[in-house]
Amino acid sequence: MFWFMQGLCFLPTFLVIWSSSTFIIPYLIALFRRDVDIIFPYISDTAAKPPESCIFGLMTFISACAGIATIYARYKYVQKLSEETKVVSPRLNKSALYVGVISCLGMCIVATFQEITVTIAHDLGALLFFVSGISYIILQTAVSYQAYPYGSSMNVIRVRLCISILATLAFFPTVICASFVKQTELHRDPEDKDYPYQLASAVCEWTVAFSFICFFLTYIHDFKVSIKPSYGNSFSPLSRQMGTLTSLLFSFPTAFYSAGDDRVRGLLLISLQLPNLKQRPAFLDSEDALHLFL
Repeated sequence: MFWFMQGLCFLPTFLVIWSSSTFIIPYLIALFRRDVDIIFPYISDTAAKPPESCIFGLMTFISACAGIATIYARYKYVQKLSEETKVVSPRLNKSALYVGVISCLGMCIVATFQEITVTIAHDLGALLFFVSGISYIILQTAVSYQAYPYGSSMNVIRVRLCISILATLAFFPTVICASFVKQTELHRDPEDKDYPYQLASAVCEWTVAFSFICFFLTYIHDFKVSIKPSYGNSFSPLSRQMGTLTSLLFSFPTAFYSAGDDRVRGLLLISLQLPNLKQRPAFLDSEDALHLFL
């Protein structure tokens, strides 16, 4: 089985690839048609004229649908995790779901109302998309911290935190510098007084957009969860880790063919390699268990 076919990881994989193409393809078409300048135009400028506007609108709508599916799958994953471990607040999880769906709604507004036709609606949709999108990744970072050590590793959580900080810091120059831009032409002259503000705003806008994409990229490993109970009908993280422990035990039989109780020896050796497993068998923590391995 290929890695992208494990669990539901095809959802964030498709979302990352498709969303990246949504920003890049209209930009390349606009450059080929010479509708925009090559150096950091606004994302909306690359989709201001047909046919790139039509392609951008269609691809953005599909990205919004894929985003809603991924956000909902993440919500259900955390919900199931919370039912078993009680580590994540249900309110926090629901808040992240609602904010994420609102962000996708903002994407649909941006795709429907082009910049040069209905500017006010387009700008409001973009603002809704960015504000709710940043709020979503911040909330999901908090969810990841609460869920640790279940779910994502600490390295992944730190990456999500860095992405959230980067998106937040880039958002403010996007809005502030855009307020100083007076001209609305697609082609800009570097000699214009407001050109530095336009360039800074556009760079930060692209940074925020791809920060969202990079954040969803960190979901791929989490979505590899296989819906197969390890013991009975249990789907708890402990059951999955114990299932992993059992599979490792039978994957390396030669390591345990020595004097003593082979099964207990293998169980302890592998358990010591799983520091995140909080609920280890009680007998493994007793001093008597150590005498089995002398």
